[in-house]
Amino acid sequence: MATTTVEQLRQQVQGRMTVPGDQGYDEARAVYNAMIDRRPAVVVHAANADDVIAGVDYAREAGIDLAVRGGGHSVPGFGTCDDGVVIDLSGMRGVQVDAAAGTAKAEGGATWGDFNDATYPFGLATTGGIISTTGVAGLTLGGGIGYLARGHGLSCDNLVSADVVTADGRLLVASEQEHPDLFWAIRGGGGNFGVVTSLEFQLHTVKDIYGGPMFFELSEVENILSFFRDYIADAPEAMGAFPAFQIAPPLPFIPEDRHGDTFIAMVACWAGPLEEGEQALKPFHDVAPVVAEFVGPMPYPALNSAFDGLVPPGLQHYWKANFVKELSDEAIAAHRVHGPDVPAVNSTVHIYPINGAAHRVAPDATAFVHRDANFATVIAGMWPDPAQNDANIAWVRDYYDATAPHSEEGGYINFMASDDQGRIRANYGANYDRLVEVKRAYDPGNLFHLNQNIAP
Repeated sequence: MATTTVEQLRQQVQGRMTVPGDQGYDEARAVYNAMIDRRPAVVVHAANADDVIAGVDYAREAGIDLAVRGGGHSVPGFGTCDDGVVIDLSGMRGVQVDAAAGTAKAEGGATWGDFNDATYPFGLATTGGIISTTGVAGLTLGGGIGYLARGHGLSCDNLVSADVVTADGRLLVASEQEHPDLFWAIRGGGGNFGVVTSLEFQLHTVKDIYGGPMFFELSEVENILSFFRDYIADAPEAMGAFPAFQIAPPLPFIPEDRHGDTFIAMVACWAGPLEEGEQALKPFHDVAPVVAEFVGPMPYPALNSAFDGLVPPGLQHYWKANFVKELSDEAIAAHRVHGPDVPAVNSTVHIYPINGAAHRVAPDATAFVHRDANFATVIAGMWPDPAQNDANIAWVRDYYDATAPHSEEGGYINFMASDDQGRIRANYGANYDRLVEVKRAYDPGNLFHLNQNIAP
């Protein structure tokens, strides 16, 4: 029996609280993936860590589900639940920069857009994602793959400390000095160990970059992918680039008669000296004729937000992913068969390189274990029309089935679907048993189970 009533909880929290019947309840319960339709009993719109503690205590005492929503991009819909508590951190989006120390601290609901807006004026950045509306906390807890990973490591490699509300309602600092076991686990172990209410990062000198998207004909798929495999193995680490299958959106730099056509694209981010950018991108221009491109010097946040418009809230989502050590000819052939069938302009397939600086971290130094993988692939099915769900889910699954034999068993947890719980041990790899030990220490009752779950 809960010792706190809903009304008592409402009095405890400084932020808003929404329950069924309240004005705005449907908005409060909506999540990024429109396939997910849940009706929580309580949504706590946290204003601070005390509100988070109150929400955690209430869910634990009531014995009901607890969902945590940070930036809100969870494709499996882990940021909501039926008849339980949702802690919504979207009101906690502050970012403070200490330029002298080269660090920044972000609240748990901040997005990478918020983060970049704060750090860019100082000419500083750290590894974020590919979409600026992605949450800082969610991306980092799962590892954190982005444009700057080859040069500066994963997001979790740049984490200095974090404030974490644990299942027993304590607010802990996790760092190399304090609760180092918890600090180890949250760098790749996802949301299994608590609610992260703030994160402090090491920053790097990155302001303006040279890059952007380049579109090539589908006839060049094997050429582009085999070139990329060989090129990126020892490319300068300032180069963050990835190939993608993409339907051309109606943008001015793409010839109008090619709008809606499918291409093999290359998205480049040269974070070295700007004057070297044109030469740095020359290999991409030399490999095949470019049909259209939007390439040049631009602020790093401009590239980091360039594709936001393709992935607004309210789409249908179904994703699959694997790590890849070697982008073999057989894997490339599978991409050649399935990639051109990308079903909507919102859908895409990306092959992210995760070598360079990310390889210089030992596999047991953080919970992110797959340090021998060279690529992280994602088949991101995203489309607006629910009537297309069956066909488009089948495209994702067929594509995955064709590429999985040429990939590692495990994949990046931030790209996993809700039906991937059977892959948990492979996704966490050799670090799984140690993660279970940390889970037992900080969440023995598995209060935080709405995630890619590590059972205690």
